[in-house]
Amino acid sequence: MLNIKMDMIQTVGLAVVILIIGRFLRKRVKFFETYCIPSPVIGGFLFAIINLILRQSNLVIFEFDNTLQSFFMTLFFTSIGFNASWRLLKIGGRKVILFLVASIILVVLQNILAVGIGYATGTDPLIALLTGSTAMTGGHGTAAAMAPIVEELGHSGAKSVAIAAATFGLIAGSSLGGPLANKLIINKKLEVVAEKVDNEQVKNDEFLFNNDVKKLDGESFAKAFFMILLAMFIGSFVSTFLNQFLKFPSYIGPMIVAAILRNISDHTTKFDLHYEEVHILEDVSLNLFLGMAMITLKLWELSNVAGQLVILLVSQAVLAWFFIYFVTFKFMGSNYDAAVLSAGHVGFGLGATPNGIANMQSVCDKYKHSHIAFFVMPIVGALFIDFFNVAIISGFFSFLSR
Repeated sequence: MLNIKMDMIQTVGLAVVILIIGRFLRKRVKFFETYCIPSPVIGGFLFAIINLILRQSNLVIFEFDNTLQSFFMTLFFTSIGFNASWRLLKIGGRKVILFLVASIILVVLQNILAVGIGYATGTDPLIALLTGSTAMTGGHGTAAAMAPIVEELGHSGAKSVAIAAATFGLIAGSSLGGPLANKLIINKKLEVVAEKVDNEQVKNDEFLFNNDVKKLDGESFAKAFFMILLAMFIGSFVSTFLNQFLKFPSYIGPMIVAAILRNISDHTTKFDLHYEEVHILEDVSLNLFLGMAMITLKLWELSNVAGQLVILLVSQAVLAWFFIYFVTFKFMGSNYDAAVLSAGHVGFGLGATPNGIANMQSVCDKYKHSHIAFFVMPIVGALFIDFFNVAIISGFFSFLSR
């Protein structure tokens, strides 16, 4: 059997090749585009299947150096920390806060359900937890980041479970959102009238809502990159301090420091964090980190929990559907805008923010555009929920691994 060892440069290079192949396939296969499957996942699963065949045929074994995977993972979650702006949350208003609260409650319930079913089916609770908000609300990025922590505790197959769960979530979230909103509109006999967004300040304040074309330059990228690295540096000491009391992922400290720097920046003109450049670096680091996580996927370990995994994943889809139908819809005002937001919540509560936006767009294409929904959902889904989700997951991991 041939043993191929790759150093850290070769590993990240292969991840880039996988990413390019994934992007190519996504543009040409409608299924991938429809369900917003990330390019690293498409190419990564293809490589993982080839790797499985080669291994099972006793032809080739790959060994990878994951040094840069850890670096890009920390870079990604530190960038998320820079999204946690208290000022932006207040500007967003009551509906943003209500939607965030509903999203956080679902995160907690997803983890309680996962652990509970894990105990009931004899699945290790840490493995089961990976099918909760880690993979559902968190998506592939959070799933790939949390899985190694479980594997370090001696549970093989954690990464395969987490990635499979996240992929299921993307498909389920995209499939269920539109029908749920349609059912709400018909069953509740909702008047198809959309509210106007009262507060336009966010659109002028955050590039996320600003359609103006900005010229990017090297100096801004350098400053943004240096600020992220600074947060990672200081945050590493924060993580060391926190781990004296509870076991947290290594990137928790950098996330906290990044959030602090963001909120200091919001209240001073002394320094600019270059948010647009931070978001671009966030996207790049996520793709590279996820690409490296995918090529190290061990599909042969998935068979150990196949039966329990089906139960766990179907239960998550059922939970999300009922919670959003009965709770999120009511939280958000029980009107047409609430129905559209409910479709969005299904999308990112089981998959990712792009899935939520796609769900809302499909509902609005049939009925009427909802300004409130497209105002509220991106603020929570793209800027806030990941920060709270990772903090909550870390708490569950710390409790279960004691």
